[in-house]
Amino acid sequence: MQQDTNKKQPLYVILLLILAAEAVFILPFVLQRIFRTTFLESFSINDTQIGSCFAAYGTVALVSYLFGGPLADRFKPNVLMSVALILTALGGFYLSTYPTLVNLHILYGFWGFTTIFLFWAAMIKATRIWGGSNKQGIAFGFLDGGRGLVAALFGSAGVVIFSLFITKDIELTSIEERRVAFKEVIRYTSIAVMLIGFIVFFLLRFNEEEDIKLEHNAKLLTMENFKIVMKYRAVWLLMIIILCAYYGYKMTDLFSKYAEQVMNYNKIEAAKVGTSLLYMRPVIGVVIGLLADRTRASLWIIIGFLLMTITSLIFYLGIIDDSTTLLFVLSIGTMAIGVYSARVLYFATLEEAKIPLAVTGTAVGFISVVGYTPDIFAGLLMGFFLDDNPGAVGLQHAFGIMGIFTLVGLLASYLFYRHSKKVL
Repeated sequence: MQQDTNKKQPLYVILLLILAAEAVFILPFVLQRIFRTTFLESFSINDTQIGSCFAAYGTVALVSYLFGGPLADRFKPNVLMSVALILTALGGFYLSTYPTLVNLHILYGFWGFTTIFLFWAAMIKATRIWGGSNKQGIAFGFLDGGRGLVAALFGSAGVVIFSLFITKDIELTSIEERRVAFKEVIRYTSIAVMLIGFIVFFLLRFNEEEDIKLEHNAKLLTMENFKIVMKYRAVWLLMIIILCAYYGYKMTDLFSKYAEQVMNYNKIEAAKVGTSLLYMRPVIGVVIGLLADRTRASLWIIIGFLLMTITSLIFYLGIIDDSTTLLFVLSIGTMAIGVYSARVLYFATLEEAKIPLAVTGTAVGFISVVGYTPDIFAGLLMGFFLDDNPGAVGLQHAFGIMGIFTLVGLLASYLFYRHSKKVL
């Protein structure tokens, strides 16, 4: 039976969720996305090796999704999320010591535990509670769009800090000088993430009635919820949708690399390309969320996959180079709209599919086991093409693979759209 979740929740709750939801991923993902080449140089590794670190993260995350889901149905979000943030920040301080490749793998595995087992399902469930029965689009739109703004602010702050510790033209600096500057970026980021963890513990609260429901749910056995969740056809389709959409999102890691290697931008200019994309997420998130609440979330996921498929084909064909700057800007902008549209809404469809709120954590965990497997293989797959074919050719192949994934996602989202019409 579907719970009534129309009670209005405090505005500051979604603001805290937005802040925490991106802060926890800044250290494992956002810094290397914005400072891709600097990250690789500082740790003396290549694309395949950073891909294997993400594989270590994804392997731990795979198990963490499954067991973290029921955990989120038993404990309050503020407790799980704050512990996750603080532990992730401690990992960041260790990252700033520039550990060996072996220890870097261990660190990414540790982050797979902190960000997923303790954090992920708790954050999604808290967002669904905040959105109620009829504002899921705007809830998840605010969440992902706001996460984009938080990531952009962290990224901009990182670029500023990096620039402050570079005392001459970036192209004239040595790798060691860049390592020193990047170390400060990591340290200041870790401090910020830890502070956010303490803020979440003390301030993340729902209205009194919802807190009572959460305490009641904490007393219930949740393993039986897996049997409930697996009966929903929408759950299985969402696995495919999220897998394909998330692979597309992982490809945004390569835009700064494309800017540097194909468009001939310098390292700081390339980092700004990655950061500028993050500023698009808040606008896209809010607009798509509002549209989804007035139509259907699954419709906008279809549109998102269509845009991703078209633009990945453009990159694959290799018609974008340093003489087509406008096409480059338009293409990454269009792909960002597609990627973020799908990313914003895939969990908003839980309400559309009529999956009970009480089993949200379990559903999220179960779906995510398959949906987020690109954490394991995407980096390795991209690294294989990029290292085997350096420069433009490798990037073209990587975007070609993306096109295959987004085409499959387009089909799955269409099937979900048709199925959800029957349960409305």
